[in-house]
Amino acid sequence: MAPDAVNAIHQPTPATLTRRLAAAAYDLILLVALLMVATALYKLGQMLWYGEAHLRALSEAGALDHDQWLSLLLASLSFAFFACFWTRAGQTLGMQAWGIRVQSADGSPLGLGQAALRFILAMLSWLCLGIGWWWMLFDRRQRTWHDLGSRSQVVRMAQRKTGH
Repeated sequence: MAPDAVNAIHQPTPATLTRRLAAAAYDLILLVALLMVATALYKLGQMLWYGEAHLRALSEAGALDHDQWLSLLLASLSFAFFACFWTRAGQTLGMQAWGIRVQSADGSPLGLGQAALRFILAMLSWLCLGIGWWWMLFDRRQRTWHDLGSRSQVVRMAQRKTGH
């Protein structure tokens, strides 16, 4: 068999945009739930620290409208959510459900720096109205901006055979 034919056999199949978006939707549901719990605990902590009356006065004065600490907490938790899954098993829960995983271009698991870069670029992709995601429809290897920038790829998992 020719070397190109052998390489073609071992090349992972890129995940489709549909699978990626479906996995992202699952993960978004889980992430929103996590962020809601974190926000409730944060606000409870504020109430215990400041007292209910003082916290209400701060809220009515608009002093809590742009809480940088809460924003930092939620951004950090969002990154931790994805980074923990990506660097360990290469799969979030949504990715597991849709049979896809993220890996380095060489097939190895993502490192923490690579996960951070992927996370930041994915957020930028969304902020650009999803153009970074739609990019994969024009890339011959079906890569998004965050795939390209972090030197990673999202691939289909091998189908498991079930014996009944």
